[in-house]
Amino acid sequence: MATKIRLQRFGKKGKPFFHVVVADSRSPRDGKFIERLGSYNPNTNPATIDLNFDKTLDWVNKGAEPTDTCRAILSYKGVLYKKHLEGGVKKGALTEDQAATKFAEWLSAKDGKIEGKKDSLTKSKDEVRKAALTAEAKKNADRAAALAIKNAPVEEVVEEEAVVEEEAVVEAEVVAEAAPEAEVEAEVVAEAAPEAEAVTEEAPAAEVAPAAEEAPEKGKEEA
Repeated sequence: MATKIRLQRFGKKGKPFFHVVVADSRSPRDGKFIERLGSYNPNTNPATIDLNFDKTLDWVNKGAEPTDTCRAILSYKGVLYKKHLEGGVKKGALTEDQAATKFAEWLSAKDGKIEGKKDSLTKSKDEVRKAALTAEAKKNADRAAALAIKNAPVEEVVEEEAVVEEEAVVEAEVVAEAAPEAEVEAEVVAEAAPEAEAVTEEAPAAEVAPAAEEAPEKGKEEA
């Protein structure tokens, strides 16, 4: 019977969760399976893989063919590399101790890469959070500055209107105080007008009188 190592889908829409199973190659994707080997959760970063290493290696050695995604998962967990080392031991290219040492070194390097990726992701998250806080602070500062600019002209206009109103009140008071003096001046001018007319009427008479007096004197001289 041809067997496959493949994924069986679970979870909800948009957040899938998979079981790694061994099943007959002729059975449907989510149908019956022979044995469950582990789980794969792609919703985390990095993805969470829980795998029974020994069982999976045993099925691979029996000839179970993994799908493309499962092959990547088995390679990531070192199952395929372990199979390769065991093949070298069977051929006599390596001793079991050498194979174990190589595999331990590979696991150590792999763990270092995983931890480095986790650290970089953590730093990236911190940087993104700091950048978001900085952007929010700048946005709040810009908003406060805009409000200050928006409110400043209103205050200036109110102050100018108050000054104009005060000037108008003062001018009205000055006009009111000057009104009685203007009335007095008008009365003085009205009283002085008849006297001026009288002076004007008397002036021609004074001028005519000398002329009348001079005329007889001229007549006497001619006689």
